Amino acid sequence: MTDLPTRRSRRLAEVSQARAAAAEPPTVAIDLRAPAPVPEIVTGRRLDHGAPTDDRTRVMGILNVTPDSFSDGGLHQAYDAAVQHARELVAAGADIVDVGGESTRPGSERVPVEVEQRRVLPVVQQLVAEGITVSVDTMNASTAERSVDLGAVIVNDVSGGLADDDMARVVRDTGAGFVVMHWRGHSDRMYRNAEYVHAVDEVRREVELRVAELIVLGVRQEQVVIDPGLGFAKQGAQNWEILAGYERFASIGLPVLVAASRKRFLDGVGSAAGAAPKERDLATAAISLLSAERGAWGVRVHDPAPTRAVLDVWDAWRAARS
Repeated sequence: MTDLPTRRSRRLAEVSQARAAAAEPPTVAIDLRAPAPVPEIVTGRRLDHGAPTDDRTRVMGILNVTPDSFSDGGLHQAYDAAVQHARELVAAGADIVDVGGESTRPGSERVPVEVEQRRVLPVVQQLVAEGITVSVDTMNASTAERSVDLGAVIVNDVSGGLADDDMARVVRDTGAGFVVMHWRGHSDRMYRNAEYVHAVDEVRREVELRVAELIVLGVRQEQVVIDPGLGFAKQGAQNWEILAGYERFASIGLPVLVAASRKRFLDGVGSAAGAAPKERDLATAAISLLSAERGAWGVRVHDPAPTRAVLDVWDAWRAARS
């Protein structure tokens, strides 16, 4: 396998070539259609020199329509159970329901795209019909495209579009919001790549590079939300370094999603070591609050209730001081 420094150097060269090509007169037909509008759930938060102009942090509720997700695999796999859980997420305070049909837990293997779509698409269609704001958690461009056609407004891709070369086109053409996560390979091998000298600087540089690539491919900057990828190709303490370095990611100038919910690095922090993942919800809520204080666009959680509670308290505190 090609080592990471070589792969990064190669990608930098590719981006430089793409930028140079983009600066030359076009040699193909130009699409003159008006761009699709970016969803308000994404554009409602703008950063002005690093300071949020709309300071409400979105709560993204996780809906895993899978048999094998690390925390709740199998609980919401059936269509009726998935739809009901989505309603419960919204009732508990979720602004967005993030629907995924493929587990990305450490060590998991890919599932066929047709299986993912059988799990996800009927749920997306029903939730949209009920007026719920839907994000689709997928690395497959065809699943993203069909979900957006059904009314999903955000594509949350843990690979940032690297797993499927057609993803950038789908996002560009549909105008959907696009969560671009830091990624160093699929779940069955990502921990082999969890090697950093300076984790914050390296992750930030790789995220910024990926966003530049997407912009060259036609994705608009206002469509993009970045996610530093807690738990993905990062071991225990590296995740805390990423959180402590939040401002370095915010300084890119794009909205930031923090997705720490129930992840392994929270084991024993605020709960007994070795407890079930759901016992990490208080620690998750604490991270949600700290992220909101720093201007996060959103937090992604399994149980919105404790996160919504702490964010409501924070809002009341701030309102009393204004």
